[in-house]
Amino acid sequence: MTEEATSEAPTCGPEETGSEPAQAPPAEPSRDGAASELTRSLTPPEPASQAPAPTAPAAPAATKAAPPSEDVPSAPLLLAVEDVSDSSVTVSWEPPERLGRLGLQGYVLELCREGASEWVPVNARPVMVTQQTVRNLALGDKFFLRVAAVSSAGAGPPAVLEQPVHIQQIIEPPKIRVPRHLRQTYIRQVGETVNLQIPFQGSPKPQASWTHDGHALDVQRVNVRTGDQDSILFIRSAQRSDSGCYELTVRLEGLEAKAAIDILVIEKPGPPSSIRLLDVWGCNAALEWTPPQDTGNTELLGYTVQKADRKTGQWFTVLERYHPTTCTISDLIVGNAYSFRVFSENQCGLSATAATTKELARIQKADIVAKPKGFVERDFSEAPSFTQPLADHTSTPGYSTQLFCSVRASPKPKIIWMKNNMDIQGDPKYRALSEQGVCTLEIRKPSPFDSGVYTCKAVNVLGEASVDCRLEVKGKASATH
Repeated sequence: MTEEATSEAPTCGPEETGSEPAQAPPAEPSRDGAASELTRSLTPPEPASQAPAPTAPAAPAATKAAPPSEDVPSAPLLLAVEDVSDSSVTVSWEPPERLGRLGLQGYVLELCREGASEWVPVNARPVMVTQQTVRNLALGDKFFLRVAAVSSAGAGPPAVLEQPVHIQQIIEPPKIRVPRHLRQTYIRQVGETVNLQIPFQGSPKPQASWTHDGHALDVQRVNVRTGDQDSILFIRSAQRSDSGCYELTVRLEGLEAKAAIDILVIEKPGPPSSIRLLDVWGCNAALEWTPPQDTGNTELLGYTVQKADRKTGQWFTVLERYHPTTCTISDLIVGNAYSFRVFSENQCGLSATAATTKELARIQKADIVAKPKGFVERDFSEAPSFTQPLADHTSTPGYSTQLFCSVRASPKPKIIWMKNNMDIQGDPKYRALSEQGVCTLEIRKPSPFDSGVYTCKAVNVLGEASVDCRLEVKGKASATH
């Protein structure tokens, strides 16, 4: 199994060719001879003016000329660089083929900076590892490495890296991470703010720039602030002219990443350009209009058609989000005259104004009215009387319940609801309805407190009548029995 050692870069100046060779600190008596022999064999004195060749510095001539000894190990095998960062380098090797008769004491890794002629030991004493990391290196350092196996008889020939090691800053390619909600068209209304924060990655800090539809940003309207990890695009009050494709480009050392964000600024549409009444027949009226000239910078969701009769002047919606530009309004009341208007609608809502018909649609009465002879008009006036009384009722807490009864009277009576003889009109907990003689009281989410006797009273000018019932709202404990 490969072992690893970590060493700091030698601080003695390898670049200073005139300095004395670095010596390993004294070790055990059995290793003093090996360390001295290592220094003499791997670091012979050389002239200070001699510069190293572009390739790895050659081994000393004395080492090459010395005949191989069976006591000295051979050169380590497969010396290679495993990893290079911006402050360290890791190299590994394999044990030599021949360990020598005296056995292996370890390995010594040496460093020679480019432009120097001196090899400096990285580790002062031999270490029994086949992988070593040299740390605390400076950016821009360029140097050669070699390793030699050491026995008690001395150091064997070194294995030298063929190419120098260059410590450079690690470049992380730029990358843009667009948030999920910006991967589709980003829609804002006129006057709202636009605040986009786009994260990016890259080391060292990349340069970020923005364009709008391929052109430079209008600095009078758009503000950009770029940090180490994100870029923010800000528009204080968006206008329709701010719509378009905004592209963020992040560049670093010839590499770049791009991201496009589509922004759409919209507002309410204008009303239909024109409207006219095509025809009126029976209880029907046909309308036609033309689309608005301004759709608000987005597609229309449809049209809203309303009608108003001349008597009340109140507008009622007939059609909503209606897509065609023609329609027929039916079920108009005979004898009334109607006006019609049409709104345009988009994502922002209805247009501020509507297109309104100039002429009225008059629903005419029939020309011939049949009236039988001898018809005697009958008086249908009568005092209130209940045709269907209230029924006792049991309810569950939290579930709305309704009480029903039916009354007949002419003229139409006034309906009064009471609980325990107390008028409950105007209480928001109750909602009373009366339609075609059917009287309904809705009790919203009753509680046991709402139990009691409920009375419905009908009153007109001819008299009054009332019916009552008992409502019981059972609690949770009672409901289980």
